[in-house]
Order: sequence, then structure tokens, then C-alpha cells
Amino acid sequence: MPYVKGVTNYNRVNFLASSKVQSFTTLVSDTGVPVDANGKKIVRAGTVLPTNDASAKGILYNDVDVTHGPQPGSLIVEAYILEARLHTAPTEEAKTALTEIKFR
Repeated sequence: MPYVKGVTNYNRVNFLASSKVQSFTTLVSDTGVPVDANGKKIVRAGTVLPTNDASAKGILYNDVDVTHGPQPGSLIVEAYILEARLHTAPTEEAKTALTEIKFR
């Protein structure tokens, strides 16, 4: 008998203003990530990493499931971003630190 599990869909908003994106692999931490209604710890696409302040390095490209510990993710370091579509707006300090990301 096959094992069948329901698939959960996540709605993802396109926050890119252009198809030109430069991203690199990064390790996404599970520290401080709340557990959702499905018992998973998901870091959402569009999150400023590692923190939303002057130490910002980039913006997470895709949702990353960190339920079972830190996981690799794609970090945008150069792109045009539609700021109004991000689930959490970057702080002024983060915008200053993200020199190659242009907000529209």
C-alpha cells in the first residue's frame, strides 16, 4: 500500500521587479522561527537575512522549511525588489546595508 500524504500549498507573492537576479546559497537558521498551524517552521521568501537591520546580507528567494534544523536557501544579493510586496518591510538600516538591491 503506498504512502500518500496531502500536499500543502503556499501562496507566494512575486516581489521581483525584474528577472535579473543574483543570488547565492546560504544557511538559513531555525533560531527564533515560530511554528505554524501545520507544525512546521517556515522562513518565508522575502525575509531579510540574517536580520532586518544594518547586518543584512540579502533577501531570501524561496520559502525554506527549517523544522528539522538549519537548511540551505537562496539569498538574493542583487536585484530590483518591489518593497510593497514583501511581507515585512526592510528597515532603513537594512536598505542601506543591501547596497546592490534596488527597492521600488
